[in-house]
Amino acid sequence: MKIEDINMVVTGAASGIGRAFALNFAQLGANVVAFDMNQEGLDALKAENDKIVTYVGSVANEDDVKGAVQAGVDAFGHVNGLINNAGIFRDHLLVKKDRKTGEITTMTLENWQKVIDVDLTGPFLCAREVAAHLVETGNPGVIVNISSCSRVGNRGQSNYSAAKAGLVADTKLWGEELAKHGIRVGAIAPGFVQTPILDGMRPEMLEKMLSVVPLRRAAKPDEIVLAAKFIFECDYFTSRCIDVDGGISM
Repeated sequence: MKIEDINMVVTGAASGIGRAFALNFAQLGANVVAFDMNQEGLDALKAENDKIVTYVGSVANEDDVKGAVQAGVDAFGHVNGLINNAGIFRDHLLVKKDRKTGEITTMTLENWQKVIDVDLTGPFLCAREVAAHLVETGNPGVIVNISSCSRVGNRGQSNYSAAKAGLVADTKLWGEELAKHGIRVGAIAPGFVQTPILDGMRPEMLEKMLSVVPLRRAAKPDEIVLAAKFIFECDYFTSRCIDVDGGISM
């Protein structure tokens, strides 16, 4: 698929990697709906590229997802691309005992569910609505799911790891289910990426974290964009996950 032929929805587009996806693909000629809960971030994105259409809402809300896809249809005539990028963290060990007080704390059901809602149910809703639109209109399309190197399991991230592993499993089966409709599905599993979250870390903590990465640095957002660009442009790619993690082993 040629980039200039893509009418896409990018979730979590107001900041970080999502912002890079929206800006880069728009600059390459794609039409983009930037979908996020952060109105201020979307306004800043729009100010940088006024061709980007913005939509405020939550990927975990079914009506909001339908509204974002419809915004693309209204603006561009149809939607044939999706990057499921929106995600949140609510980290905690499954069970933790305080060394000093002996107090036992656990990962709360609320924080488990919040991450599953945004990081797994959200991509399901977005992929379902875009795929249904494509099947109805008879158009081919591409869905890209943003997973994580944490999908193999990372201490303190039971919720996040489960969601990102589930997203890779869904990538495989959605690719198989939708191939007959001309819809390809791929995933990207980034490692550490230079985003505002990393920028806000203490230097010594960031250095320790990156010491386990063979390349000894975080990825630039544009380097993750390259993987998405490959998935969209390579018509023989589907049902697989690309690791862009600097060689890290979790």
